Amino acid sequence: MKNNLYLTPTDTTIGFVSQDASKIDVAKQRLPDKHYIRVVDSLATLKTFTRVPQKHKNRLRRARRTTFIMPQGESFRVVKGSRHNLLLNRVKWLYSSSANLSGAEYNELYAKKMAEVIVSFPDGNGGEASKIYRLGHGVIKSVR
Repeated sequence: MKNNLYLTPTDTTIGFVSQDASKIDVAKQRLPDKHYIRVVDSLATLKTFTRVPQKHKNRLRRARRTTFIMPQGESFRVVKGSRHNLLLNRVKWLYSSSANLSGAEYNELYAKKMAEVIVSFPDGNGGEASKIYRLGHGVIKSVR
């Protein structure tokens, strides 16, 4: 279950998610040296992967639809109050990326062909990508 490639509406857009990043690489036809956002179900799960700088803990706790790049370079988004939690709460964390070929527009037929499991909701047509901030030990910088 955890290593399947899912096509699902996430908390931001329609995306490919999996605990196996190589499956997302294949679906997106992307080189394996790029990193993916890791979406987590809770702050407790986030703490198993990284340490959040003290100065940014409240910001991260209150954030919605926001990805944070930690000082160590890994990026995370805590998903709260979303239908995406129906899947995420079962597996705790997933790598996440938009469901399109790298650098291309979303193509529903292609995305469905590449996915091993399709999760859909009646009105789950996606939305906007998350905001991204790079956290330093004392500063925060907007990336997107």
